[in-house]
Amino acid sequence: MSERFDKVVAIMARLRAPGGCPWDRKQTHESLKPYLIEETYEALDTIDRGDFPKLKEELGDVLLQVLFHSQIGTEAGTFTMDEVLEQLGDKLVRRHPHVFGDAATGTPSLNSDQVVHRWEDIKRAERKNAGKPDSVLQDIPQALPALLRAYQTQVRAARVGFDWPDSPQGLADVLGKVEEEIGELRKAVSDAAASSQSPSEPTAEMAAELGDLLFSLVNLARHIKVNPEESLRLATNRFTSRFQYIEQEAARSGRSVHDLTTAEMDHYWNAAKRLEQADRPAVSAPLGSGKEASQTPL
Repeated sequence: MSERFDKVVAIMARLRAPGGCPWDRKQTHESLKPYLIEETYEALDTIDRGDFPKLKEELGDVLLQVLFHSQIGTEAGTFTMDEVLEQLGDKLVRRHPHVFGDAATGTPSLNSDQVVHRWEDIKRAERKNAGKPDSVLQDIPQALPALLRAYQTQVRAARVGFDWPDSPQGLADVLGKVEEEIGELRKAVSDAAASSQSPSEPTAEMAAELGDLLFSLVNLARHIKVNPEESLRLATNRFTSRFQYIEQEAARSGRSVHDLTTAEMDHYWNAAKRLEQADRPAVSAPLGSGKEASQTPL
């Protein structure tokens, strides 16, 4: 490890040691979970803004969480920072035989899709050697955000052929499935309204049909090569920006947003849309695109 890395590892050990920081000393793997998520999303937000000088700081905060968990592991005797790095290095080499192994010489270059398929073959072998169930869905974390988990689940299933064809007819079938799910949700809502139940109390059927609709929309996003998690995040960002524009315009007139009529809010909303249309960024798909769109999670 470099001198700088050794230094921050030592700082973390000092913070956790007797006489160190009381807050740092009382943290556990469980108590730190929200911070790991928060720091990761702050890094993502910085990337969205294109603020790369700030990204340097945010990546440091993500690394801090790795150092924190590793120090707790060291104290508990479960694992050390050295072991984390060693396992990561071994995994990267093992899962890239086309770069580091015998397959790196004397064979044609692999494209990205072939690399992903080989990666999955290697992971399947690892699961078998570890005595884990041989399921392509086995290691998708259940703690992932639901939209991202649905996306990853569909990608994994598609790799073994459980998918609509990647063709105009296939896309038409996917769109048809979305329309089918909308119809089923509409019926569930109608059935609930016709019953004695209050409209404010959703039925289990409504919840199930809405889930099916969302799942089908994720599938549509995958087939049109748009990352649904990123797409929804950008849509939420646009909504936030437009709504804050409404608030700013209300403040300019000496009023609160609470004082605006619906017509006035609609007027300012449309004005905000016109302002942003000239420089709206293209939707990116950082996790990949299409039915092979995926991370290659470590």
